[in-house]
Amino acid sequence: MKPNMFRSISRLMMAAVVVSLPLTGMARTKAQAKTPAQAQSQTQGKAPKYIFYYIGDGMGIAHVTNTNNYKSRVLGQQMPLTMTTFPVAAMATTYSASSDVTDSAAAGTALATGSKTKNGMLGTNADTLAVTSVAKKLFDDGYGVGLITTVAIDDATPGAFYAHVANRNQHYDIGRQLAESGYQFAAGAGLRGTKDKQGNDSGLLDYFAENNVSVSYGLDGLDETASRLLVLSPMDNPNEIGYAIDSIPGALTLPGLTQAGLNHLEKVSPDRFFMMVEGGSIDHAGHSNDGGTVVREVISFDQALQIAYNFYLAHPDETLIVVTADHETGGMSVGCQATGYSQNLKQMRSQKISKDEFAAYCRSMLKSRMIFTWEDMLQYMADNLGVGTAIEFTPEEMEKLHGMFNEVFERRNEGFTEKTLYSSADGFTREVYRLLNEKSGIGWTTNCHTGSPVPVFAIGVGAQEFNGMNDNTDLPAKILKIAGK
Repeated sequence: MKPNMFRSISRLMMAAVVVSLPLTGMARTKAQAKTPAQAQSQTQGKAPKYIFYYIGDGMGIAHVTNTNNYKSRVLGQQMPLTMTTFPVAAMATTYSASSDVTDSAAAGTALATGSKTKNGMLGTNADTLAVTSVAKKLFDDGYGVGLITTVAIDDATPGAFYAHVANRNQHYDIGRQLAESGYQFAAGAGLRGTKDKQGNDSGLLDYFAENNVSVSYGLDGLDETASRLLVLSPMDNPNEIGYAIDSIPGALTLPGLTQAGLNHLEKVSPDRFFMMVEGGSIDHAGHSNDGGTVVREVISFDQALQIAYNFYLAHPDETLIVVTADHETGGMSVGCQATGYSQNLKQMRSQKISKDEFAAYCRSMLKSRMIFTWEDMLQYMADNLGVGTAIEFTPEEMEKLHGMFNEVFERRNEGFTEKTLYSSADGFTREVYRLLNEKSGIGWTTNCHTGSPVPVFAIGVGAQEFNGMNDNTDLPAKILKIAGK
C-alpha cells in the first residue's frame, strides 16, 4: 500500500478512535479540565527548555484502554492514566520504508530522526545513510540528554537516538556510539556488546571509561561527581530489567530510573534538557500475549510519566511532554469471543507472575529430579494466578489443562512449544495464559507487531502541534519546530 493511501485510510479511522482515547467513562477533575486552556496559553512564541519524549514500546490503543479499565473497575481508582488526561490526544501511523508492519528499529528511527527506513536498520535512512536524531540536534544546541529504557540500552528504540548501523544487532558498534555520544545519562537493562562471539571481553566497558562515563549496576552509590552516567541492571539479564508484575527483589524500575535521570540532568544541565523514556517491557509482554503483565507495565510506564508531569506542573511555561508508541504489539483487543460484550478484568488482579516467569518455573521443574505432580501444579496456579480461587476454570477446561500437563511433564512433549521474539513457553504454559486472557476478556491476533496506528498524547509548550493524524516521522520534526530548530 502506498504511504499516501495509508494516510488517507488512517484519517478516516481517526475521528472514531481518537474520541474514545480515555475510554474510562469517568469525567476529568476540575483541575484537569483547565489543562487544555493552560496548554494553549503557554505556547505563544516560546521554546521549551525541558522536553520529555515518552515511548511505550508496543503500546496500542487497546493496551491503554484495558489498563484504564483495570484501574477504574478493578483497582477502584478514580484517576485515569495520566497520559489520557493530557489536552492533546491524537494518533500516528507507523509503517516503515519496507513494510506496512514496522519493526522496532525502523519505528525507533522514525520517532528519533523523522526519517523512514527499512526494518532492521537503525539510525539510517533506507539507503543506509546516517540520519540525525532530535536528541543529537538538541544536544548540539546545548541541551542535556538522558535516555532511559526497561530493556537493553543498545536496543532499537534508545539506539535510534544515538547510533547509525545497517543492522540493529550490531550491539558492539551501537554501544561504542553511545559512549561517544556525549549524552549525560543513559539507563537500561544491559549492554549486549560487552562479549565477542567467542565470549571474550570486547573491551566495550573500557571504552565507556575512556569517554568519561561512570558505569553503575543499580541506583545505589551513583557517582555524584560524574558528568556522565550509565546505569545498568544488577540482574543477570541484559535484555530486561524484569516485569513489574514479578516484583523481583532488587530489580530496577522505570519510575526509579526516570527519577534518577531527571535528578542527574537537573544537576548537570539545569537550564535545558531532553529526556527519552521507553517502556520497552510493554512490547515484550505483548509478544508473549500476556494481558495481565501488559496492564502492569502500562501502569509502571504511566507512573514514570507522572514524574515528568509533576515537573511540568512546576515549570508549565517551559516544558513539553509528548507520549506515543513505536508500534502496536500483539493485536490486543478489548473484549474477546469468550466474553462477548463484556470484560472480567477483576480476574486479572490475582495474577502475580508473568507468563515468562511461569514458563521459567515450568522449565526448572522439568530440569529438576523432583517428582512434580498435577496437585503440585494446581497449588502453584492457585498461589500465583488465583486459579481455583479467584478464577474458576470449567471442568472441560481443567481436563484439557491436565492433559497438556501430562504431555509436557510426563511425556516431555516439546511439540507444543511457543516461541516468540523474546521468550518461549511450553504448551502447558501457553494454554494456561490463553485461558487467563479469555477469562479477563482480552484477545490477541499475533505474537508479532501490527500496523495499527498508535496513540499520541501531549501537554505543555507547543502541544497543540500534535493534534490530528500524525505519521511517526512528524513527531521529532514537530518537537524541533517547537524548540525553534
